[in-house]
Amino acid sequence: RSYLVFFDFDSSRLTPEAKQIVASAAADALQGKTTRIDVTGHTDRSGSDRYNQALSVRRAESVRRELVADGVADSLIVTRGVGESDPLVPTADGVREPQNRRVEIVIN
Repeated sequence: RSYLVFFDFDSSRLTPEAKQIVASAAADALQGKTTRIDVTGHTDRSGSDRYNQALSVRRAESVRRELVADGVADSLIVTRGVGESDPLVPTADGVREPQNRRVEIVIN
């Protein structure tokens, strides 16, 4: 089971819509025999590789904190950031693509 949480440009703050998606993921995780939740942060290709790597980690951490606030055990959550290296929509460097500004939540 997977969920996508999208972010505003250059932001790791969860929007109200993003919080609803995280709440759905948390409810899903709490229903079954969840053994691990992978939370992977991504960015678009606007900005330097180094900056985007750090931003992707901040996005993943924002989602982790919200999952924990929604009742998920922190010990189940594995976070990582991959910067701009795995786009949902391939673009040229420097392009602001909203679909690439995301966190993927995968519940195992």
